[in-house]
Amino acid sequence: MTSVTTKLAPAPIGPYSQGIIAGQYLFVSGQTPLDPQTMELVPGGIEEQTHQVLTNIMEILAAAGATVDEVVKTTVFLKDMNQFPLVNRIYEERFGRSLPARSTVEVARLPRDAQVEIEAIAFLA
Repeated sequence: MTSVTTKLAPAPIGPYSQGIIAGQYLFVSGQTPLDPQTMELVPGGIEEQTHQVLTNIMEILAAAGATVDEVVKTTVFLKDMNQFPLVNRIYEERFGRSLPARSTVEVARLPRDAQVEIEAIAFLA
C-alpha cells in the first residue's frame, strides 16, 4: 500500500491518510469542505461546501495521477437530505460524463459540523 498526500487538499484531522493506493485502486478518504490553507470550513452554504469537497477530492486524485474518469464509486454523506438536489447538480457538473456508482446517505453529524462529506474509490489502470 502507498499513501497519497498533497498540500492542495486539507491535511487529515485524525489518524488517517488523504488517500491510499492498494493494488490498482485508490481509496480517497472522506473529504469535508475544509480549505487546505486555513483548515477552516469554507464560508457559505451547501453549494460552496460541495464545490470545496469535490475540489479536495480532485486534488487527491491528481496527486495519485488520476482524474474523475477513473472514479468508480463514491459515497456522499449529507447532513440534510433536502440539500440533495443542490449537491447532485454540482456533483454532475464536476463529474461530467463520468458517472461512477454512488451511494448517498443522510447522517446526524459530520466532522466540524460540515454539511457534506464525500469519499471516492478510483481504478488506476
